[in-house]
Amino acid sequence: MEKISRPVVKKDHQAKMSGRALYVGDYPGEGVLTGKMLRSRYARARVLDVKVPPLPEGYFYVDRGDVPGDNNVNIVMDDTPVYARETVEYIGEPIGMVVGPDEKEVRRILAGIEVSYEELEPMLDIRKSDTVFFDYAYGRGDVEKAFAEADKVYQEEFSTGYQDQTYLETQGMMARPEPDGRMFVHGSMQCAYYVHGAVMRALGCGPDKVHILQDVTGGGFGGKEAFPSILGCQVAVAAKKANAPVRCIFDRREDLEFTSKRHPSLCTYKVAVKDGRVTAMDIDVKFNAGAYTTLSAVVLQRGLICANGIYNVENLRVHGQALKTNTTPSGAYRGFGAPQTFFAVEMMMDHIARDLGVDSLEFKEAHLVKQGDATSTSGKYHFPVPIPAMIDEVDRACDFRRKHREYALPQTGRYRKGIGMSMYFHGAGFTGSGERDIIKAVARLHKYPDGTVEILASNGEIGQGLRTTFPKIVANELNLPLEKVYYSHPDTARVPDSGPTVASRSLMTVGELLRRAAIQLRSVWKDGEDQIVEERFREPDFVIPFYLDKFQGDAYPTYAWAVNAIEVELDTLTGVTKILGAYGSFDVGTPIDYNIVMGQMEGGFLQGIGYASIEKMDYDARGRIRNNSFSDYLIPTTKDVPNLQCMLHVEKYPDGPYGAKGAGELPLVGAPGAYVEAMEQALGGVKLNHAPFTAEDALAVLTKEAK
Repeated sequence: MEKISRPVVKKDHQAKMSGRALYVGDYPGEGVLTGKMLRSRYARARVLDVKVPPLPEGYFYVDRGDVPGDNNVNIVMDDTPVYARETVEYIGEPIGMVVGPDEKEVRRILAGIEVSYEELEPMLDIRKSDTVFFDYAYGRGDVEKAFAEADKVYQEEFSTGYQDQTYLETQGMMARPEPDGRMFVHGSMQCAYYVHGAVMRALGCGPDKVHILQDVTGGGFGGKEAFPSILGCQVAVAAKKANAPVRCIFDRREDLEFTSKRHPSLCTYKVAVKDGRVTAMDIDVKFNAGAYTTLSAVVLQRGLICANGIYNVENLRVHGQALKTNTTPSGAYRGFGAPQTFFAVEMMMDHIARDLGVDSLEFKEAHLVKQGDATSTSGKYHFPVPIPAMIDEVDRACDFRRKHREYALPQTGRYRKGIGMSMYFHGAGFTGSGERDIIKAVARLHKYPDGTVEILASNGEIGQGLRTTFPKIVANELNLPLEKVYYSHPDTARVPDSGPTVASRSLMTVGELLRRAAIQLRSVWKDGEDQIVEERFREPDFVIPFYLDKFQGDAYPTYAWAVNAIEVELDTLTGVTKILGAYGSFDVGTPIDYNIVMGQMEGGFLQGIGYASIEKMDYDARGRIRNNSFSDYLIPTTKDVPNLQCMLHVEKYPDGPYGAKGAGELPLVGAPGAYVEAMEQALGGVKLNHAPFTAEDALAVLTKEAK
């Protein structure tokens, strides 16, 4: 193990374990008004009138009429309102907020508000939706010729559902007018500068009039990328009107029903095969964006780039749309866009192999990309592709090849087994030229006269360990004890914009900026003096420019790789499945802290297994999310997968700190393909086309077979 990889006690460990860590809900409540949302009862309706009962002194009703700036939240397309416009577009959309000093009284006032609606016909089915938020297409080769010459053409449709981030801490934000005229907004978030830009726009003020701080944050997983910008604007507008601090924290039911989730998907694959080899793929991807665009553009882009998996397909045509429905807006979730299409392509390859009478693993291995091959977007795999070695590692861990052949044979008895494997990548960093053209990250180091060094960057600690790994990098380069380097939660009044805490970019991109800054500081170090050094992002020279309008070029400078295998035992009487083992080999480059990285791999893998198996969420005929409690929405625990084995395979990336690549999102992406293939074997070879695949789904297959 390299020196930098040796685990240390996380810098925020003691504060969190002792209860001293201050979350947004822990700030003293004296003088702070509580905010609660007035939400739409309909999926689509015109708001005709809102009758608010007489308000006691110190209580306020806030709506779009109180927004001093633009009633649009700055996300991507800026179509999400701070408070609802003339129409509401999904059940739960905030029409207004009641704020006041006593929460019970706030709830009483809310219950007394009468809203008159003109109900409109909602669109709830993406198959019928004709409102296209985003539409992308790209391809290469001669697809029509390949299909004309094919020995066989396969076509299937695959679907995936919602997945809720279910972070331990629900959404919560607080706003406080400051004596100098600035609006101070703080709370649970991933991207302080996203919130800064959104609040500035809503208040109609300059950047110097908005001050954003990330509080200790109890998990994000993408759910606190864009949503805090919305809630941040809402509390800021309320605080402006009341001229008092306002805090709004969602309860769990509110959070489950009305916050963004993973996009449900519908993917159609048409595949040409000649001489036992895939020669073309024609892929159509539909994502359910919900009522507003939020982050659907970047989610769809990544999903399309991953659509052909890690397979070398000479002729490729990919088309994708993010479509509007009158449902809760979808957003970012760990792996954004990639889990949906990787599930589809992995299942498609499994099904083709089975039809051809060949082993699915051997079929996949014959199609793997390798270093120097073209990517789906006509970029290049610049670095080694370690998948073959990683397959061998997983095979040794679980005896995959033998079990896969054995479980494919007819099984009898109440309990039946299956095993499946998936292989995949996660593009590290922002898609395309986003780092260079949009983010333009800046990071600084501030050395104080006493020799301590503070890291100044905007990336948030959300459980992934940045408050530890960033200082490890800097301390290593400066040859300082770790306790002499520290990193606080980002405060836009003090730190430069090093970009958002998303896309597995923080450690690889910003960590490298900090490493270079530390080298610079080392070269100019002067004892007893106050010094500041700065580094700015520079795109590596080898990167092939990416053009979004053509979907051509290097979508990512490098890739993190993984192989997953999942073994199951199905009870054919109840449909309940026991996971006998889950095995993953993950290449995230050099781990900056072994324990932190392994925690990410284990936690992400378990989240992926939940997405594949039990995390069933849907909306009813009115468009309302039905699963709004942990009784209705199940998430996995360690008891569900007691035998979970994660291994690290290191393929260094030369432009990451000490060879590190993005790690956070990779471990979730591949679990659905491995799990559902295992379920196919346990169910006797039936073809399955959706995830999650629940116990109820298994019973439906078994009941059908029994008939």
